[in-house]
This record gives sequence, structure tokens and C-alpha cells, in this order.
Amino acid sequence: MLVANYGSGSAAVIPIGPEGKLAEPTGFTQHAGASVNRRRQRGPHAHSINVSADDRFAFVADLGIDKIMIYQLDVEAGTIVPGDPAFVALKGGAGPRHFAFAPDGKHAYVINELHCTITAFDSVPTAGTLTEIQTVPTLPSNFEGDNTCAEVRVHPTGRFLYGSNRGHDSIAVYRIDAMKGTLTFVEHETAGIKTPRNFNIDPAGAFCLVANQGSNSVVVFRIDQQTGALVPTDQKISVGRPVCIRFLP
Repeated sequence: MLVANYGSGSAAVIPIGPEGKLAEPTGFTQHAGASVNRRRQRGPHAHSINVSADDRFAFVADLGIDKIMIYQLDVEAGTIVPGDPAFVALKGGAGPRHFAFAPDGKHAYVINELHCTITAFDSVPTAGTLTEIQTVPTLPSNFEGDNTCAEVRVHPTGRFLYGSNRGHDSIAVYRIDAMKGTLTFVEHETAGIKTPRNFNIDPAGAFCLVANQGSNSVVVFRIDQQTGALVPTDQKISVGRPVCIRFLP
């Protein structure tokens, strides 16, 4: 199990025993540094970890230092060591939060909580490298007010990408260019959405479930398979301050 520690800005590898019990960490790394937002970036804040499809690399998005740290992962030994390169830097103050790979592993995307943007990368799966190719806003140009971004997801087909806005209270939808990996804006969906801390897409790619931390609910959207747009349904459940949705494999 790989764990990102937000408060301390560190990441750890924790072995899982045959009965599911957790052992002492076998791998650990401490991030260092700061960035330009003195309220949110006085030190490192590791926010999420993603592992490459071949289990060789771990990517840690650190909001506090505006970097995605890249590690070589040894699954058998349970260790992580800096890759080459050891990180990819984002624009100062961006605040990278969550990260997602395209299904083929050739492109990757990070949502920047503070700048309210999504950055697209070319990815070389065998080398564990990321090269920035595009950054797009998650908000409409006429939006006025406070907003922070939260979750980013790629549709199982690799054709669409989704990101959540807290403040504008929306899911931003984009079409992905299959060859270039670049993003084209489709829509902002706002129906029934309030502080979408997290959302997820079912494995078949038919539905998007949005966790509304601000309205104590989870709402369900049908995904238009041609455009990627979210179509509201009448499906909704009440649950106290939902912050994460996962599907069982």
C-alpha cells in the first residue's frame, strides 16, 4: 500500500500481510521545499499517489511544492527511490492535487487545486517520464468568486476527461485528442452539484457518481458516449459529507 501524507509532505510504502494486516513501512520519502502561495504552500503537501500500469513507477502530486515527484518503485522490496528525472515542475502556485493516466499510459493529467487548471502530459511508460503539453482552465472565463479544484478522472475509453470545481460547483468535461492527448472543452455540468470533493466513473463508463460534500448527497449522471457530456438522472442518495467514491474490482 502506498500512502501520501498531506500534513508532513511525505510518502510511504506499507506491506500488507497475508491476513490483511499492515506492517511497518519499508519505503519512505520526505519532500522538501515551498512555493509562492504563502497560505497554502509554506511546505510540502503530498496529496495523492498513482502507480504506473507496470508497477515500476510511483507519481506523487505535491500541492505544496508544485511538483509531481517521480519514484522508481520496487514492489518486491517495498521501496521507492527517486527516478531520473526525479520530478516534473508545475507553474508556481498551481497546487497539483490529483493525477490520472490515460488507459494506454501514453498521456497523463493533473488537476491543479489552486490555479483551477488541468495540465496534460506526454508520458513514456517505460521510462517514467512526463512532458507538459497543455494547461487548460477548469472555470468559465466570466466566473467571479472563490474556487478550488479537487478530482480528475479519465473515462475508461480514454476519450473524455472530467475535473471537479468547488465554488463554481461543477464538473468540467473535456474531449481528449486520441493522438495528441490534448483537451478540448465540452461543458460545465452543475445540476445538483455542491462542493464536489470527489467523483468517480463506473468501470463500464456509463455513469458518473458525484460526491457532494457540501449538500450531503451523491448524485448520478449518465455519460453521453458520443460527446462525454453528463446527463442528469433522478438517482440520488443522502449521505453525510461524502468525500470519496470507489468501485469494487
